[in-house]
Amino acid sequence: MNITRGKIKSAQKVVIYGPEGIGKSTFASQFPNPLFIDTEGSTKNLDVARMDKPTSWTMLKSQLEYIKSNPTVCKTVVIDTIDWAEQLCIDDICAKYGKKGIEDFGYGNGYVYEKEEFGRFLNSLEDLIDRGINVVLTAHAQLRKFSQPDEIGEYDRWELKLGKKTASQISPLVKEWADMVLFANYKTVAVATDKDGRKYKAQGGGRVMYTLHHPCWDAKNRHGLPEEMDFSYAGIAHIFNDVAPANNASAPQNPIPQPPKAEPVTQPVPQTTQIEKTPESVPLPTPQIQNDKSVNIPEGIPKALADLMRANGVDESEIRQAVFTQGHYPYDTPITNYDPRFINGCLVGAWNKVFEVIQSNRDLPF
Repeated sequence: MNITRGKIKSAQKVVIYGPEGIGKSTFASQFPNPLFIDTEGSTKNLDVARMDKPTSWTMLKSQLEYIKSNPTVCKTVVIDTIDWAEQLCIDDICAKYGKKGIEDFGYGNGYVYEKEEFGRFLNSLEDLIDRGINVVLTAHAQLRKFSQPDEIGEYDRWELKLGKKTASQISPLVKEWADMVLFANYKTVAVATDKDGRKYKAQGGGRVMYTLHHPCWDAKNRHGLPEEMDFSYAGIAHIFNDVAPANNASAPQNPIPQPPKAEPVTQPVPQTTQIEKTPESVPLPTPQIQNDKSVNIPEGIPKALADLMRANGVDESEIRQAVFTQGHYPYDTPITNYDPRFINGCLVGAWNKVFEVIQSNRDLPF
């Protein structure tokens, strides 16, 4: 039984949300050495490092697995935005169970499946935190009528935009997971009135961010930040200085000898290279690497599958061979003739297993 005292330096889990166009992506780009997973294409005008836009839930998880296996590629992972990523999750669940929409499950079962899948997704992000990589989730905000049991009447409240019915399940998971929830908005500095004293026009001020809970929005932090701050990264930059990997990183499993004692103290990140060969992950795609060989991807193949094939150098014939090996379709059947439900549910939804079969076939003598 190990008992420790004092503060533990760790990478941070941050949620930044606000109305569209307020500058969430620009704000996130100022975090230490960020790498964007741009789910909605909002970073085209930013000079940042980014991975290919994920076109499926499987591709998004594969990109995170690549970063997890190569923790020196960045110090911050930015998923921009998490509400667009949620739609990938819903599409994946519907494809897996052969449903046209999340409502087709009936009795709210589809939302239960999504909550379970999203919970596993957030848990997987903890592996990045253990490797000293900050995780930033940006999200849009939505206004919703809200009423408290002990109050009369309703009022508008800003919330994470995670779907109308899923917000009651997914939004709490995201907020509980985060170390900081920052709400960015335009501050109303004055309300003009007419000669009779009636309010008729609000005048907007600068951009601000709120760090503590308020009846009209959700926010929190664990660093003693002021309740209201300018929407500027400079106000939180001190939190991310000299961040070292968490104490529970998988150092005891490391068979590699420790580096010499003369290693500079100001370079904690190289310690994370000890975990690059962690055996816990199955062979997964490496979407950031562009394969040298050109792969045959005929026109008509769904983009979600084509992106996974291209990212892993998988040829169209290898897909047909894997499908034939598993007894689903004859080898000569073109992929464009496959049932779309089979493509989305079995090939894209279970890509890790498909890729394992392809790798096994590559090792077979011909």
